[in-house]
Amino acid sequence: MSIPTKMTQRGEEQLRLVANEKVLSTAPNRLGSLTPTDPDIGVAAIRRLYEENGYVWLKGFLPRNEVIEFRGWVFGHLAATGLIASGTDPRDGIASAVAPDSKAVDRCLMALVRSVAYEGFCAQPRLARFMDEFLAGISYLHKRKIMRHVRPGTTTATPAHYDLVYLRGGTSRVVTAWIPIGDIPIEMGGLTYLEGSHAIGARMERDFAKQNSDLSPEERVSAYNRNMTEGGWVSKDLPDMAQRFDTRWLVADYEAGDVMLHSPFMIHASTTNQDAHQRLRLSTDIRYQNVEDEIDARWNNHWSLGDML
Repeated sequence: MSIPTKMTQRGEEQLRLVANEKVLSTAPNRLGSLTPTDPDIGVAAIRRLYEENGYVWLKGFLPRNEVIEFRGWVFGHLAATGLIASGTDPRDGIASAVAPDSKAVDRCLMALVRSVAYEGFCAQPRLARFMDEFLAGISYLHKRKIMRHVRPGTTTATPAHYDLVYLRGGTSRVVTAWIPIGDIPIEMGGLTYLEGSHAIGARMERDFAKQNSDLSPEERVSAYNRNMTEGGWVSKDLPDMAQRFDTRWLVADYEAGDVMLHSPFMIHASTTNQDAHQRLRLSTDIRYQNVEDEIDARWNNHWSLGDML
């Protein structure tokens, strides 16, 4: 069963979500709430919800305190770059008033995603066992794993896309796990999903395959081939997408311990971090598949900035 919930009550001004300089409509037919699921309902029921909705929001799946401690570990290392405010608890992730040296932050981040601690966080026993069951076999965790942080007050937002665009060199039976590392209320700009869009993404991918049959194998798997939009995005205009497909963007107040699973065809994006407390948004997105399915070789390397994926 799903956990009944309603979007936290906020005034219209507080729900003025922005993505790529476009304001998401607060109209009920264009903005809605994701539905959380109790992880204890069992894998079979969770799988049915995933297939029906294109996502499943596992509420409180991981130990909350451990997630928050890991957040503190990450920002404790990044503190040396000037990313967080001096004298504050790294677990709070309070952004410094002055933007740090981006190159220093990038160097530290690339070290962190290659660390034993990060690998252990992504491969927690409960999550590993769950994915074995969910994928009905031995699960494989892609080596390329991404950890993102977003400062408040910046225009940073991920445009709308579906993940298979970047994973075409392997199976289409990939599952993305998006894990908030700390609480991410709506105004901090966590992932937003286009309701029912796993069917739209699958249709787009079928059309892409037909229209690009003349491309070389290397070009076909690239999100940057000559027939794709910039960066493989579906669109940077989220309000237009909701209108065009007559659907809604679904948002949520995520908490430390939650895990989001979504289909490789599910269209999703993020909004800008507008946190009034100046907290940095921190999350990781990792991808699983059955080890017996074809693996995209490009994802067998650690994430590197500028790797064109």
